[in-house]
Amino acid sequence: MSNNPGVEIASAIQSASIQRNPDPAHDLNPSSSASKKEPVTIASSPASSDVADDEIPVSVLQPIPRKTNLPPLPDLRFEQSYLKSIEQAEGWGPVLYITVRDQVFLPLLQGTLWTLLVSGWHFWHRDSKFSGHNVGARLRRWWWSVNNWKIPTTKQAQLGRNRIAGDVREVSILGG
Repeated sequence: MSNNPGVEIASAIQSASIQRNPDPAHDLNPSSSASKKEPVTIASSPASSDVADDEIPVSVLQPIPRKTNLPPLPDLRFEQSYLKSIEQAEGWGPVLYITVRDQVFLPLLQGTLWTLLVSGWHFWHRDSKFSGHNVGARLRRWWWSVNNWKIPTTKQAQLGRNRIAGDVREVSILGG
């Protein structure tokens, strides 16, 4: 144990809530009636079954779904990584720095980068939602035309119109 009381308190709290050797068969979820696998057997003699000869048992029509055996989930709780980070900290200053870094600065940085990424993606693809040839663009153009909304023009279409307008010259009808 270290001489840091913050680490000792956090370690005591964590050790009370963590099961060190979980049993995957026991700790995944509580057992239920769907957990048991019972094979379907159709009795050949009428004495052993209450189903008439011309009936099909419900267990054959709607068999019990098999349970998939998934691996145990990893422990993604914050305490594990936090305690590992402050394990070598000497005093309250480094513990405070690690806490602010992990709980304030890094989530803020992550959110800022994610927002910039999504905003950039929307800016990069802003013209493609009406100019595409896929089903979504056709449906969007149809919906806007049904509602008599003005479909925004893309920059490429505006540049093409400006180029055509620049080529137009005045023509005199009087021949002079």
